[in-house]
Amino acid sequence: MVKVVVDSMLGNLARWLRVLGYDTEYSRKMQDGDILSLAIRDSRIIITRDLGLHRRAIKKNLMSVYIPPELTEIADMLTLIAEKLGLSIDFDKGNTRCPLCNNRLSIVPKAQIASLVPPEVLNKYDTFWYCSKCRKVYWQGNHWKTISDTLEIVKSRLNRKTGGPSSAESRV
Repeated sequence: MVKVVVDSMLGNLARWLRVLGYDTEYSRKMQDGDILSLAIRDSRIIITRDLGLHRRAIKKNLMSVYIPPELTEIADMLTLIAEKLGLSIDFDKGNTRCPLCNNRLSIVPKAQIASLVPPEVLNKYDTFWYCSKCRKVYWQGNHWKTISDTLEIVKSRLNRKTGGPSSAESRV
């Protein structure tokens, strides 16, 4: 099982990795030392935009993926990470995590969350996920088209790969 720790500059990426089911530690308050310690303690891969942190991780024989500053789009970052780590970019509705707290989400029946979502949401959607830690409810709302489109872009890029290093790979 892949476990990662993401630095404070990549919060959006951390949320995406969690939704994709990857155990992703992230906090805006984590300092470099905290990230290195967590990576060592929990055998986590460091994902960072901080070249100094990346170099320190490599010196400590930790696995680290450096996200260059010119990669600003989430599809670019996910493509790089999938290439480097061999991660699947498929959404598995039975294996997803809370984008806020990283807890595993459970698929729950409508009746269980009826009092937690607006009636129009309850009427419009059939599949709901619940976080038992932060008590949030999730569903594939209007934003899901954007998520699906982004994942398809990444998969298309990965499928087009000819085996040679991309320009982003050569900088890592």
